[in-house]
Parts: sequence; structure tokens; C-alpha cells
Amino acid sequence: MSTTTPRETSSRTDTSSLNPDALGHVDTAVENRSEKDMINISKEATESLKSKVKGQIVLPSDSNYDEVREIWNAMIERRPALIVRCAAADDVPPAISFACENGLEISIRGAGHNIAGNALSDNGVMIDFSTMRNVRVDAEKKRAYVEPGATLADFDEAAQSHGLATPVGINSTTGIAGLTLGGGFGWLTRKYGMTVDNLISVDVVTADGKQLRASENENADLFWAIRGGGGNFGVVTQFEFNLHGVGPEILAGLIVFPFDQAKQVLTQYREFVESAPEELNVWALLRKAPPLPFLPVDVHGKEVVVLVTFYIGDAAQGRKLIEPLLRFGTPHGEHIGAQPYTQWQKAFDPLLTPGARNYWKSHNFTELSDGALNSMIEFAGKLPSPQCEIFIGLIAGAANRVPADAMAYRHRDAKFVLNVHGRWDERTDDERCIAWARAFFQASAPYASDGAYVNFMTEEESDRVSAAYGANYDRLAQIKKQYDPDNLFHLNQNIKPSPRGLIGDRGLREQRQMISRR
Repeated sequence: MSTTTPRETSSRTDTSSLNPDALGHVDTAVENRSEKDMINISKEATESLKSKVKGQIVLPSDSNYDEVREIWNAMIERRPALIVRCAAADDVPPAISFACENGLEISIRGAGHNIAGNALSDNGVMIDFSTMRNVRVDAEKKRAYVEPGATLADFDEAAQSHGLATPVGINSTTGIAGLTLGGGFGWLTRKYGMTVDNLISVDVVTADGKQLRASENENADLFWAIRGGGGNFGVVTQFEFNLHGVGPEILAGLIVFPFDQAKQVLTQYREFVESAPEELNVWALLRKAPPLPFLPVDVHGKEVVVLVTFYIGDAAQGRKLIEPLLRFGTPHGEHIGAQPYTQWQKAFDPLLTPGARNYWKSHNFTELSDGALNSMIEFAGKLPSPQCEIFIGLIAGAANRVPADAMAYRHRDAKFVLNVHGRWDERTDDERCIAWARAFFQASAPYASDGAYVNFMTEEESDRVSAAYGANYDRLAQIKKQYDPDNLFHLNQNIKPSPRGLIGDRGLREQRQMISRR
């Protein structure tokens, strides 16, 4: 393989920078971009690559190019020089070699759902797994073997055909690869931990083109780093997961309260979840009410507080556990019932369809203080678009019983994850919606705990990477130096392959102060 190293400095100059002060300039740059701005790759080089891979090579001149490069977040507008639509793991080493030989950045696409748009790079090589979506289940061993292009829907449907599941996210179009590599949490996390807690092994292609297997017993240091370290250490071509008996029916639904009851509802919610069994999960959501059929028409479009309930176990017992939630206020309406787990996993898909403009901010919390709740209520009262929302995900339980140094993902004291979800349709609303998300992030920062959830971080938040990994960062940097010394895989929440001293408590405090000022 050639030793030529692709440029590490990203050529991204579009709306993914998400700086409101520069949005006007960025818009012009995007609108004026044309094919003449693309680099030229020789036909000979392209034909040589085609001869080495089983999958399809897509170029900017191809009719399906725009369709193939499209990703979930419409704010991201980048044009790869070449896309390798992998048909098998063996397609990855030639794609890496091609990028190195031509001095091109490498981006990796699973399902293209990452908020930062890391699947795309201008004038780079995109390794695209969107056609590798197979999920194979060994029901006897309770194992699933999953290709990196699979979505949560692909995974859930295959596992549930055997009455099995593992903790994954809440939007069925999310990719299993990106979710897992950053940590992963959802409705089953209280009972069964994070997604990475259920990862048994991976097949991975490293920067030198080698195909390795990593597990607790094989390349254990690489496996430690991959579990939460994002895409920093290689290209994962298969995931092996532990599965648990779930469903096929679960008890789940929504309780919708008036917004003027937000403080009493959230205060009681905070107290309720302290003693709730791990089979029961309850999330809180603040947003404008969508036109749900069980809500009065005059509530549609108004700010509301929603308690989202999920229970695995006997439905009658679940109803008894959920019933006190109905007395936290005077609900506008509720809709709770037994349903297939796979159906519930798609319940929020209509609110998260591709094609909208999305900008997120996130905090972890060990507790929901009055100050934290007040900041949430304040900013939920001035949502800049009907699609913006604030959600509080409860993850307390099994995930907290894993040691912080057991793997790269270290947030074992976090009981709640807050997502500030800015979402809108028009480019002209960028500045207003981004400003709202940033202002809330800053206002709620004093009440948050250490760290950051890398899957919810935008491209601009590279200053939070150290905080995300804390005391684990130094070991990650050493492993990065071993497996990717030239930082070939840097289009991610990047861990630099260079040794450095421990952050220490003082460094973490300084980072929190810097972040809170943003």
C-alpha cells in the first residue's frame, strides 16, 4: 500500500460549519459550487479500482450520484470525488489504498444519519455501506451478526423474528454502525445497558488495510477503543451483538400535559424515576404538539410536556406502574397500549424524517436539579420552529454498573442524556434556530455533569472530544497511534494519534468553562 498520507485538514466549507456569523458566506460558497470545483481522478485510476472491488463505483458524472451521496441532515452539502458502494468487506482495503495513493480524505457511511455529516467529505472518497445491510441471527446462542449498512429497523426486525433484541436507538432509520461506535442508548438501556455493552466482537479493517477481528480475547486493546471511540480506529465491517428476550409485544405510549404544568410534571417525574424498576423507562419531551389523533385539535401546535413510557414485562403490571404518571397533572390526552416492539421502534420516525435541517446540542446529567428543569422549561417556551424539541432520555440502570474504564465510552455516572434538537426546513431559519440551541446549551451547562455523548456532537464541537473521553483519552490516543498513526480516519470526533498528559480535574474544569461560554 502506498505510504502517501491524505491531507488531514478537512476541506469542508459548507453549512456543516454551522456558524451563524458566517452563514451568508457559506451559502454563497455552496450555491456557487459546481463540477468544475471537483478534483480530477484519471480514468485509468478509476478503472483500476473498479477491477479490485465487487461493489459499484459512483462518480459525480453518474446519474445516481446525488441520490447516493444524500444523507439524513440536509444542512450537510458535500460532494465526494468518488463513492465506493461496498458489496463485501474485501472492498474496503482497495478503497483505503486508492484514497492514500491519490491523497484523498476518507469518509465512511453506514446509514448516513450522523448529525455532523461525517459520511461526506468534499473531494474525498466515501466508503459507502448502504447496500450491506444483512443481519444474521443465531437464536440458540442469542447472537446477531450485523453488516455496517444496517439500520435499526433491519436489526430489530431480524432479531424480533426470534423474540430477541438488544439496546439500540429510538429512530428506526438510524444506522447500527454509527450508533454503536459512539455508545448507543434507547428504551432497553435501563435493563440491558448501552449498545456497546452488548457488543461481543467486530471485524475491522485498519488503516494499513489489514482485516482483523477484535473482541475481549483478540486484539483486546482495539476492541476497548472501538467501543465508544467512534470511527477513529478503523472501518468496522461486521458487528456481533449479544441479544436478550424481548417482546414481541411491549407496553408503551405517550401522556401529554399542558405546558403550564411543566414544572410540576417534571419535578414529579424526577422523583418517580428514582425508584422505578429497570423494566420501565420514561423519557420526558418538551415540544409543540404534533397532530396526534388522541389530542384535541386546539392543542395541536401548542407547547406541551410529554412523558414517553416503555415497559417490558407483563402488561397488567406495566399499567399499574405507569398509572401514577397520569396524576402528575391534568393530561390533554394519553395513548398507551400493548404493541409490537418493532412498531414502537418506529413511533418517532415521522418526527425525524430525512431532508430537514438539523442542529443538536447535548449534555449528560447525574441529576435533574431545579436549575436544570427551569432552563429546559424556559427554552421550551421559545422554540424557534414547530419541529424543535428538548428531550430527556433516562439511561439509569445497567449502564451505571459498568466501570468507567471498561471501554472507551466512560459516562457511567450519567443517569440522563439531554438532547437539544434544533430542526427546521428553510435555510433562512438557520441563524435563529442555531442561536436558540446554543443559548439553551449554555444556560443548562452549569447543571450538567462531565463529559459529552459523541453521537450528539456536531462538527464544530471538536473542543469537547477530550471531555467526552476524560481519563480514557490518553489510552485512546496511544491506541490510535498504534492502529492509525497518520490519522487517516479523522472525519469523526477525532482522537489525535499523539501522546499527551492526563487531562486531570483542572483540565476538565477549564474545558467545561470554555464549553459553557460557547
